[in-house]
Amino acid sequence: MANLDHLVVAAHTLDQGTTFIETLLGVAPIGGGKHAGMGTHNRVLRLGRGQYLEIIAVDPDAASPEFPRWFNLDDKDLQAMLKTKPRLIAWVARTRSIDRLAAAYRHLRVEIRPMQRDDLRWRFAFTADGSLPGGGLIPHLIQWESQTHPTEKMPESGCRLLGLEGAHPDRETIQETIDAMDLTHAIDIRRISGRCSTELIARLDTPVGEVILD
Repeated sequence: MANLDHLVVAAHTLDQGTTFIETLLGVAPIGGGKHAGMGTHNRVLRLGRGQYLEIIAVDPDAASPEFPRWFNLDDKDLQAMLKTKPRLIAWVARTRSIDRLAAAYRHLRVEIRPMQRDDLRWRFAFTADGSLPGGGLIPHLIQWESQTHPTEKMPESGCRLLGLEGAHPDRETIQETIDAMDLTHAIDIRRISGRCSTELIARLDTPVGEVILD
């Protein structure tokens, strides 16, 4: 069984993303750190046991990575949009069978690589070109190798994920892949008109009330 692990909010800069989330949710993300070899850094916010929100941005002080940055962060069009506003671009599902579940990507070339920071160790399914599977509606996969989940060391935020929703012109294909990953319970997908339209929306219970993050 796979489960929703965390939401990914991309920002043009980490400070911009932190301010955006604090203003929207009424609580500031903290912690996080640098991703060695990926040229990115992040901050995090606990959403309950086993779930959190990650704000991620290109690290201007890091060397350019050997591989495309994850979550499509090298894309110039995406970076242009992020200058205007950070946005929810992806979600990550955790599993104990990452090699088996990664086969569901089918037409995407995926590379599963080990990662670590401090005492955290994990394996992650990277798309070879850094793209977002299903425009962000199909999750990236993570397999935590550490004894405890990162949320065990995150303070309570007063925020909880109420639901994750997506929309895509080819709903059936997206849904088929999610079903193959045992993640039918994690996201609701609906059809949307328009050849290139995609939507990813999270509903959150926060200290300032129910909030929509997109």
